[in-house]
Amino acid sequence: MIKPEFNLLDEPWIRVRTRDCRVEEVSLKDMFVHAHEYEDLAGETAAQDVAMLRLLLAVLHCTFSRVDENGEENLLFDLEDDELEDEVFRRWKALYDLGHFPEEPIREYLEQWRERFWLFHEERPFWQATSAEAGTEYEVSKLNGEISESSNKLRLFSTRAGEGKKVLSNAEAARWLLYLNGFDDTSAKPKKKGLPSPGAGWLGKLGIITAAGKTLFETLLLNLTLLKDGSKAWQQENIAVWEKEKAPYKEREEIQLPENQAELLTLQSRRLLLHRADEFSVDGFTLLGGDFFPKESAATEQMTLWGRTADKKIIQYQPRRHRAGIQMWREFASIFCAEEGTYLPGIVRWNQALYKNARLGEKQQCNFRIVSVQYGDKDFFVNDAFEDRLSFAAGLLTEMQQNSGEAWLSRIKSEVESCDKLAGIVGGLAKDLTIAAGNDTGGSAFSDARETCYAALDFPFRAWLNSIEPSSLGEAMEDKILEWQRQAKERALVLGRELTRNAGLVAMVGREQGEVYYSAPKAFEVMVRKINKLYPALRSANKN
Repeated sequence: MIKPEFNLLDEPWIRVRTRDCRVEEVSLKDMFVHAHEYEDLAGETAAQDVAMLRLLLAVLHCTFSRVDENGEENLLFDLEDDELEDEVFRRWKALYDLGHFPEEPIREYLEQWRERFWLFHEERPFWQATSAEAGTEYEVSKLNGEISESSNKLRLFSTRAGEGKKVLSNAEAARWLLYLNGFDDTSAKPKKKGLPSPGAGWLGKLGIITAAGKTLFETLLLNLTLLKDGSKAWQQENIAVWEKEKAPYKEREEIQLPENQAELLTLQSRRLLLHRADEFSVDGFTLLGGDFFPKESAATEQMTLWGRTADKKIIQYQPRRHRAGIQMWREFASIFCAEEGTYLPGIVRWNQALYKNARLGEKQQCNFRIVSVQYGDKDFFVNDAFEDRLSFAAGLLTEMQQNSGEAWLSRIKSEVESCDKLAGIVGGLAKDLTIAAGNDTGGSAFSDARETCYAALDFPFRAWLNSIEPSSLGEAMEDKILEWQRQAKERALVLGRELTRNAGLVAMVGREQGEVYYSAPKAFEVMVRKINKLYPALRSANKN
């Protein structure tokens, strides 16, 4: 008989960053008690932090959907619609004003389920399934998301080597267990014939977006979506995976979309079972496909971007992954601008509702973060990962409009679109210069210069967005927009001059291709004309 070991309620395993920038490992109970003292999670990767965040949120959903800030029983699920919204925002604001999580309700909840939090247990090991013993065997290097190494494909440039690749501590294994469950690739083959493909882990299918606070306590509260999309009641009472009478065990089982947050946040996309090297470490694991459901119209998910499906007959949305190399501000419209044909992330709508109903203040800064794991062909392997953040005044999330009906959000969207055009203009200059020099058609020159332009605009745009005062309307709004346009134009011109100077003597003289004559002076002149046409308000302002 296996003796239960490494209880996650007591053992230090969650990595957090303190305010003085130290990284510590803490237990699940201590994490909640001291969340207000920590700046953020500090896992090995941003994707691991997302998986950890969802676990922590599941605990909070199970706790504070059943009791209030004082630990008094008051089930949100039992409230009528006219009572629910008032109580949700009252309860949330009470927790926020407290400045820390009330220890007793959370501790009481966790102790109730203590037996389900043993990492090593004969019948119910945490986040694992004993049925996975029959699954595909992997070395621990596949579990470690910093390596993501399979038996037949080694990483050339790994963060670990030697014995460091062969074992993980119990704490490390617990963290990576969460990660692999959510972000696993599709390389594992089924043990039974005729089973459907579940695809990548559920989190790997998403364009993940989360809200970020000044402390871990604030981050958890800002992501605690007690109302669906900030306005609707959840259709089911919360039930986390550890609360279920039987742990999920079937291989590649298609299930109904969970209609409560705790169940979705603890979804078991894979059946996993750790293999111990000794009392203190893990050297491998076995894996089977787990629970999955169609991603179309999976609106219970609150932490993703959305896109229209290819079916033109039915208006239907599905999670949309982030595009590699695209800065978050370039996705501003699809994340923050509600318009026909778009479906905003639930976490954005929830935060809109918080700033409106919990009266957090429109001048307060709000922060959002995106995280992405990029896969190779058919999601067969992980080949990259990235994260990005964006901050701006919370008032931009509200529906502030001036008399003309022109909202700040739509003006920002317009400037982002202009940045896309501006980058294309700079790319066009590079292409023309390349042709003038007689090298080639300029295709790679176009894309390289366009990306260089985006990079040049990146920091200034973020700073400008962060400096917007939402109450600045009318003439003040126009002045603020002109401020950005001047910066954008100047940076594009600087790039253009540099490209032209470096084009060489042949490009200065130029050549004819087809019926068009290409030369560096002409190409630069064309670029300037296009930029002036893109920003006509600047010319009017300069005349005045």
